[in-house]
Amino acid sequence: DEIDYGLLLLDDDGCVVHANHAARSELEGAEALQLAGRELRTRAACDSALLSEALAGARRGLRRLVTLGAAGRRVSVAVIPLAPASGDGGQATLVVLGKQQMCGHLAVQCYARSHGLTPAESRVLEALCDGLDPRAVAEHHGVGLATVRTQIGHIRAKTGAASIRELVRQVSVLPPMVSTLRLAA
Repeated sequence: DEIDYGLLLLDDDGCVVHANHAARSELEGAEALQLAGRELRTRAACDSALLSEALAGARRGLRRLVTLGAAGRRVSVAVIPLAPASGDGGQATLVVLGKQQMCGHLAVQCYARSHGLTPAESRVLEALCDGLDPRAVAEHHGVGLATVRTQIGHIRAKTGAASIRELVRQVSVLPPMVSTLRLAA
């Protein structure tokens, strides 16, 4: 639960033996995958064969990356075979759910704080990481385009980013962060 990626551990029969908080949370509202008891299933019948093939491949030691779901609501899933923990011959499989957003809110806020960004600059950075262009950020925040451009200039100066693209790249490669508030609950 300390890792902010959806992780599922399946036994050699394909039954889920562990799903971390991120996986359970993502699967509750997911349109591509679901947990049915201890079974990981696709919601769409057409995706079932893809997942079954990937899980079967993992039992043979093969790694797979599959994309499931309908356009606009697709999820990429890495299926990774794990070495048996003992000589009993049982092999576990790790299923890693793809990220649903490029930059998590907490990571953006930590990055902003570590670089001394103001609250307004932090909001602009978060909007840029959500894929908005400067004009859309200005409209979304109800300020002028010149104000947003000035804020972007300040953000770039504080972070050393040569461009908006470089700034978003810096944030997108941050390690995933789990909120201590969620863990406390």
